[in-house]
Amino acid sequence: MSPRGPLGHAPFRWLLAARTTNIVGNAVAPIALAFAVLDLTGSAADLGLVVAARSITNVAMLLFGGVLADRLPRNVVLVGTSVAAAGTQGAVAALVITGSATVPALVILSILNGAVSAVSLPASAALVPDTVPAEQLRSANALLRLGLNGGTILGASAGGILIATFGPGWGLAVDAIAFAAAAAFFSRLRLPERARSDGERTSMLSDLREGWREFTSRSWVWIVVLQFAVLNAAFTGSVAVLGPVVADETVGRTAWGFVIGAQTVGFAVGAVIALRWRPRRALGIGVAAMAFAAVPVATLAAAPTVAVLIAGFALGGFATEIFAIAWDQSLQSHVPREALSRVYSYDMVGSFVAVPLGEAVVGPAAHVVGTAPVLWTCAALIVLSTLVAASMRSVWRVRAA
Repeated sequence: MSPRGPLGHAPFRWLLAARTTNIVGNAVAPIALAFAVLDLTGSAADLGLVVAARSITNVAMLLFGGVLADRLPRNVVLVGTSVAAAGTQGAVAALVITGSATVPALVILSILNGAVSAVSLPASAALVPDTVPAEQLRSANALLRLGLNGGTILGASAGGILIATFGPGWGLAVDAIAFAAAAAFFSRLRLPERARSDGERTSMLSDLREGWREFTSRSWVWIVVLQFAVLNAAFTGSVAVLGPVVADETVGRTAWGFVIGAQTVGFAVGAVIALRWRPRRALGIGVAAMAFAAVPVATLAAAPTVAVLIAGFALGGFATEIFAIAWDQSLQSHVPREALSRVYSYDMVGSFVAVPLGEAVVGPAAHVVGTAPVLWTCAALIVLSTLVAASMRSVWRVRAA
């Protein structure tokens, strides 16, 4: 074992640099895009349409992305997708900065960006076991999450100031630059080849069936995915669509950037604890902890003041991180390496399939019944889905390696 742990391996260091750089830009982009649409039309429904377009495409393309990532060198896939993402985000930034943006144009570019992301996400998640020995997986995932969280704190906090001072277009430009830098870092990854011989080549449909078998053969995997289908729709709809609306009416745009940053402080604290705390039932603990994801949604409904929002989002972030690290370690330890991207893609499809519905529905629902009742309903759905998943024995039977 390397005396420096995961950081003693050069491939892991480049992976850490690339993913951290990406998240600095990506932390700014959702805030910038939200306020760009609100500045353009002032409509929560239009904002929901733009973000839902990306999510729908992302979900639709994820299975293809998983197959591609298991067939091709994952580092090559990530270089290509990072370059493409830099192009799409750069186009959005140019439209917003020049005042040429329209809702249809933003929807089209969101669709393109969602497709690119669908290919990169499974490849990036499944790349970790290729960069460190098996016994360092938990530490590697914790360090990756810590880098991502640090980047998000920087991006969200600085992004709020940047957007409030110069406008949302410049925040989107930062995201485009970050993707270009990540492409350069991914290009430095040197990994063993995973090419199949001619006798092993199969059709894409056969690859999908094989991935589905790996996904469904472990009941704890699909139980947690069903939990997150409900949880992600409720949480993302609340925070991504109604959050900026509430912020505009109460704490303001700069403060909203710090609120999102506070969530990432919670992520960072969870990652630091995960570096040392290694419970045998890590997955069960993480699944149960997701009930606290309802807290930030409830604070938006009940007490949208800066101090309360920061505390609520930090607590929700901490719980999410405890789960996320346990989930990655569980999949990377119990799923065969050659099928890992496809299992991740089924996980992502299942977890995010209802997100576009949540994003598209909460805006119109808030117009009809009010913002607070919709937020309370979303918080209740988060708690209910978590209680059901945490009551399943198979979730608690998964032990950390």
